[in-house]
Amino acid sequence: MEYTPYQTQVIKRYYNNRESILAQKLSELTTELYLAAGKKRQQVWKRISAALSQLGVEAETIERMVSMDDPVKLAEFLKTLS
Repeated sequence: MEYTPYQTQVIKRYYNNRESILAQKLSELTTELYLAAGKKRQQVWKRISAALSQLGVEAETIERMVSMDDPVKLAEFLKTLS
């Protein structure tokens, strides 16, 4: 499939800014995690796990964060990534 020059630029910008986009997404998900409870909280953790794996965080670290289920620890960890 051929892309127009404009589409190519959009795609390049997305991949150039992917880390910052994922960092923003994780910040928003951390806020959601503070407010979530029960089943919703589990769904938010799944989304957080997916975003962390896209950033290249090791699976062991992700599992440890999920098992702790602590939004404060997650926020501190995200600060170390930036």
